[in-house]
Amino acid sequence: MSYGDEHDYHGDPGQTRTRLPEGDEGYGPARRPVRASRSLITVVGVVVLLVAAIAFANRGGGGHDSASGGGRSGAGGGAAADPTAPSGVKPVKGTANAATGIPSGFADDQQGAASAAANYAVALGSEGMFHPDTRHAILDTIYTPSAAAKLTGSLDAAYSADFLAQLGLDAHGDAPQGSTFVSRTIPVGTKVESYSSGAAKVSVWYTGLIGMAGTDSKNPVTTTWKTGTFDLRRTGGAWKATAYTQKNGPAPVPGDDAASTADQISKAVEQFGGFTYAR
Repeated sequence: MSYGDEHDYHGDPGQTRTRLPEGDEGYGPARRPVRASRSLITVVGVVVLLVAAIAFANRGGGGHDSASGGGRSGAGGGAAADPTAPSGVKPVKGTANAATGIPSGFADDQQGAASAAANYAVALGSEGMFHPDTRHAILDTIYTPSAAAKLTGSLDAAYSADFLAQLGLDAHGDAPQGSTFVSRTIPVGTKVESYSSGAAKVSVWYTGLIGMAGTDSKNPVTTTWKTGTFDLRRTGGAWKATAYTQKNGPAPVPGDDAASTADQISKAVEQFGGFTYAR
């Protein structure tokens, strides 16, 4: 969840500017989001480290080498993008996990692995990760038993009361009354890096939202761009993660959209639910 460097435009009409809401509604006086406080940058850096902790804890977690590549060969010799049009194949046969909302029953093929990875990325970037009980349920659903056991203790320590307080949350991960904490991952696409019987490596390119929407918020909701890669294994008839790594970008050039007020963001989060992702 990184931020771009500040730029002094000096009135150059060729540069893109970002407009924020006028007046004192929502996030306070109009300002460019890149000029966030040092505390906001620190908080975002810690959130990045939390996700990095997942990758570190899973290092050497038993991902399988593949027998064949997952993508098709493009004209330039590289792997072509997977088709994004609906395949007509039902993505899942099971119902969502009641505690986490994560679907189950992804097929034992490349499409099923890509769908599982996209949904797992959504879960790991969700607001539920900031609540101990939900976090444990997410880890148990996504990871193999050995990987989940390794991660649980380290992430419980990372999501400490002090860290939650920096985000404006209480010790239970709840936002103060009148504010809405936002943590959401939105996949843009998936790429099957490799696939063999019972094992797959899938990358998910996604954008994310993180921050507190509230009139007194010191950490307004901002966007981030990441690529996360899962090592997946068929365990008990389901795709389970054995390892996860993450890197920044690719990040597009920010547009010239005016930032919405805190109230508008809060209402959007409440009114627009997330998706079940499938290929």
